[in-house]
Amino acid sequence: MDRRRRRTRIWSGAVTAALALTVSVSGQASAAEINNAKNAGFESGLSNWTCSAGSGTTVSSPVHAGSAALKATPAGQDNARCTQTVAVQPDATYTLSAWVQGGYAYLGATGTGTTDVSTWTPDSSSWKKLSTTFTTGSSTRSVTIHTHGWYGQAAYYADDVSVFGPDGGGGGDPAPTIPGAPSGLSVSGTTSSSVSLSWNTVSGATGYHVYRDGTKVTAVTGTSATVTGLAASTSYSFQVTATNAAGESPKSAAVTGTTAPTGGGGSDLPRHAVTGYWQNFNNGATVQRLSDVPGHYDIIAVAFADATATPGAVTFNLDSAGLGGYTVDQFKADIRAKQAAGKKVIISVGGELGRVSVNDSTSATHFANSVYSLMRTYGFDGVDIDLENGLNATYMTQALRSLSAKAGPSMVLTMAPQTLDMQSTSNAYFRTALNVKDILTVVNMQYYNSGSMLGCDGKVYSQGSVDFLTALACIQLENGLAPSQVGLGLPASTRAAGSGYVSPTVVNNALDCLTRATNCGSFKPPRTYPDLRGAMTWSTNWDAASGNAWSNAVGPHVEGLP
Repeated sequence: MDRRRRRTRIWSGAVTAALALTVSVSGQASAAEINNAKNAGFESGLSNWTCSAGSGTTVSSPVHAGSAALKATPAGQDNARCTQTVAVQPDATYTLSAWVQGGYAYLGATGTGTTDVSTWTPDSSSWKKLSTTFTTGSSTRSVTIHTHGWYGQAAYYADDVSVFGPDGGGGGDPAPTIPGAPSGLSVSGTTSSSVSLSWNTVSGATGYHVYRDGTKVTAVTGTSATVTGLAASTSYSFQVTATNAAGESPKSAAVTGTTAPTGGGGSDLPRHAVTGYWQNFNNGATVQRLSDVPGHYDIIAVAFADATATPGAVTFNLDSAGLGGYTVDQFKADIRAKQAAGKKVIISVGGELGRVSVNDSTSATHFANSVYSLMRTYGFDGVDIDLENGLNATYMTQALRSLSAKAGPSMVLTMAPQTLDMQSTSNAYFRTALNVKDILTVVNMQYYNSGSMLGCDGKVYSQGSVDFLTALACIQLENGLAPSQVGLGLPASTRAAGSGYVSPTVVNNALDCLTRATNCGSFKPPRTYPDLRGAMTWSTNWDAASGNAWSNAVGPHVEGLP
């Protein structure tokens, strides 16, 4: 930006097994049919169970349902056999089932009075159901059910055992029914890499499964869960099911959770924001005090800091005379007032005529120290990098990280590269933005004084159109920057730039195209970016000179983006 206008260029072997046993009668169930196994879910430790060679214990994780499961570990010539004697009726059919997970796991019944049965699985990395049926002999009053592993293999786990059929008179658990779908699913919190969910308790449920975009991602026993490992500024669809030994409920109604932006300060900024540059000089645009800047502007970049004789160091001198006697005390008070209203005020470094060189470690240190000093002196929330005469990615990265370390995580960091600077990730400006992505708030590329440029589809687009804005923004959006870190920078009026002015309608159409896939030109982005940060203009002063037409049109539109 210059003092006259803003310019731009441009995851085998020994396996942990988990075994859950569930029994049901074959054929039509009657009211007298129950689960004849006792302590089927191991909630009472090993009560009613006997495990060979002390091989069995109960654990709290992993579990199929409830709060406990069996863990049995083969050792030497012992195969970790755990048994229970179950009372049954003669001449009756029973179904023995079990959930298993991991390496070799066996389930069976002996002493049936007819044909004894067994089933097994070689391995399972998640809970897996084993099931078999048996018929009792004419004088059989009890059978022995068992689980075991295999010699030399890893421990197996078992849970939710059931021998389902006619009541043998020995007592047991009632046959469970599949629970209903959870209700009240909602997003209770987000970070840049996680979404927290909560829902209502479901009667009869012993656990819940959480699905993200149709894929199960976690299982919990309570009515809340946090899904992690997500991308920043990304929307995901979540559903929850309720589970017990009988099975899994239908999925709940879906909710959408959107992760927070990555990057630095400004976490309390609106989801979509408008940036405006405020001129600390009089170049024919409306002279303003910060208090005059309209409320549509969420980030106000004070233009500009001045270079000093010390390489990399900058200072700021309020142009009190050129601004009609605006005093430093009034300026500081106005900064505090804007911040009290939820706005961010930052100091911009550069502009068309600003030559600040950060080309070695020493100048990087000078830059960080001097900008931090300005932040403390005036109360600035952060810094804008608007260096239009080149920058060194290595040392500017060093400078910005050093500044961030001093200022803390609340520091706002914006950039205003020219179009040419963001044509490729090999360009120094783009590399710098990617290097500091974790502390970066937004890049407001200047879409003016540019001529023709390549879009992300490799085609050439001329400035002054929706296609120019969307196709060039696509380069940043598809090459490493989060949508929340991309803004569209445009002149506020024809007088604010040498070329590239577009009407607020074109700006709004481009915002719609990128966020909603509506109002596009010939270029169609490969996807939508509903978390696009918003727009920027040079300058609030030129906007005021045109009756604030730009902010009055673009501001509400940005606020209304998805």
